[in-house]
Amino acid sequence: MKTDTIFYRLFQSFPSIFFELIQLPATEVNNYYFDSVEVKQLSFRIDGVFLPKNNNSNTPIYFCEVEFQKDDNFYGRFFAEIFLYLSKTNLANDWRGVIIYPNHQVETDNIQRYQDMLISGRVTRLYLNELKNLNPTSIALATVQLITLPETKAIDATRQLIQRVRTELTPDQKPEELLQLIETILVYKLPRLSRREVDKNY
Repeated sequence: MKTDTIFYRLFQSFPSIFFELIQLPATEVNNYYFDSVEVKQLSFRIDGVFLPKNNNSNTPIYFCEVEFQKDDNFYGRFFAEIFLYLSKTNLANDWRGVIIYPNHQVETDNIQRYQDMLISGRVTRLYLNELKNLNPTSIALATVQLITLPETKAIDATRQLIQRVRTELTPDQKPEELLQLIETILVYKLPRLSRREVDKNY
């Protein structure tokens, strides 16, 4: 599944999901705009950056990476991208890092030299298989959780989620756009299904 692309679309269209994931009020999104940033030197690309609106120096920059494959050099690259970006920007804001994993097994054990940074409070590591411990009524979090559900559970969960989107969201909450994203997630999870079959059955 092209998880980077899915999360980019989720955060671009529904940036409040990010703040729900890190357990901040969804209204925090009003202080930010979302972007994917390339640091041209060394061709680093950061999956997602939430930058403060109006150059508000009191709000931190959030750097977000989605990591679904084990990579022993991940933390070296992650912190290098952040510090290279900070060295090039005129923004003086503090920063926070957020890493999204499907589960603990994907995270590298190679963390010794980064341990101080990881326990400093600057970095939040999210494991999607633990999302059920967060707000169980959130449609946004249920959409993200769908990405990691096993196929046997994903079909029923998708039906329930689609029903909730159709009945609970108002037009200004962009339900049709969210339904398209849910459909995309399901097509990636169940490649044997065509988009037409998904439209017909869900």
